[in-house]
Amino acid sequence: MGLKPIKVGQLNNYIGRVLKTDPILGNVSVVGEISNLKFHSSGHVYFSLKDESSKLNCFLAASNLERITCPMEEGIEIVASGYISVYERGGYYSLNIRDIEVNGEGQLAIQFEKLKAKLEKEGLFAAENKKPLPDFPKKIFVVTSDTGAAVRDIIRTIKNKNDYVDILVYPVLVQGPAAAQDIAGAIDDINENYSDTDIIITGRGGGSMEELWAFNEEVVARSIFASKIPVISAVGHETDFTISDFVADFRAATPTGAAEMAVPDTGELREYLRDMKDNLASALLQFVEIRKNRLAALDPNAFAKGISTRIDYEQMNVDRIIESMGENLTARLSSGAERVKLLKALIDASDPKAILSRGYSVVTDENGHIISRTDELKVGQNVNIETGSGSAAAEITRVN
Repeated sequence: MGLKPIKVGQLNNYIGRVLKTDPILGNVSVVGEISNLKFHSSGHVYFSLKDESSKLNCFLAASNLERITCPMEEGIEIVASGYISVYERGGYYSLNIRDIEVNGEGQLAIQFEKLKAKLEKEGLFAAENKKPLPDFPKKIFVVTSDTGAAVRDIIRTIKNKNDYVDILVYPVLVQGPAAAQDIAGAIDDINENYSDTDIIITGRGGGSMEELWAFNEEVVARSIFASKIPVISAVGHETDFTISDFVADFRAATPTGAAEMAVPDTGELREYLRDMKDNLASALLQFVEIRKNRLAALDPNAFAKGISTRIDYEQMNVDRIIESMGENLTARLSSGAERVKLLKALIDASDPKAILSRGYSVVTDENGHIISRTDELKVGQNVNIETGSGSAAAEITRVN
């Protein structure tokens, strides 16, 4: 007779108690490469340990994380020590970690750095090999999974921004052993059979390092480099970098960013063209008006009328100038007459006869030299005395 049926929770609880009492599973150390690393807002850390054939869920409590000194990074190979526990609500088991030691860099990280150094040395990342994006692309191929969120984001973003470009999806595997060859083959095929394509966007949404690994394969890098069509790489999130990002002509942080980068906004272009049309129409009307005015000025009747008006205007100017000159000349003559009167008065006041007429006299010797002092006179000397009314001769009889 079988055991009485029990609930799922009871079974998971029983398995948990069995695992805790197991001498090996209660204190086990596991070697593996960190994958799917997630830091929760609670402070706990969730990730997987993987090797070439399997994967193990791991849980690191926030209280234990404070004691961990080694870096927690994708692709790092570690030795994790702890115990196996069952999460009863979810029905899965995980390694609850007590301590972690670094066991050397993960193989994926090592491969990444080696290939990156190799391709960089060959010049596959050089800026001079990058092709510019066309200003107005007509056809864009999207090389990605046709079922993922990335392709939907790309198509939606392009259609919202540009209603002119054609979008074609080339479905490929973006994860797994065959993905790299599939992606490289698609890029080669588009170059060979769809040469009228303006841009190729290749990429996928975010994921762990191994999930993005197809875009770190050499075959993909060389296909992107050999492409005659500009390639935008859009793999993962903003913090994710792949070999494809370095080789591509442009790297977008996300698939949506690649769509934004690829096409101009046709709405903005139409608005710009409308403004240009209005400005040209206004400039043309202004040009026509200027030409009409110039043509009207060439009309003989208008020209004759304009000349007559100009002559009248110039005659008025001449009359004003003559009038002004007459007034100026009259003022100058009046000023000159006054000045002459003043000068005559000054000359008359300086006339010696006028001075003598006021009661003064001049004494001169026989030679006509003026005698101004008595010590120049001698007794018996003949002198001439000039007054305002005449002159007289005299002889000096006494000198005091």
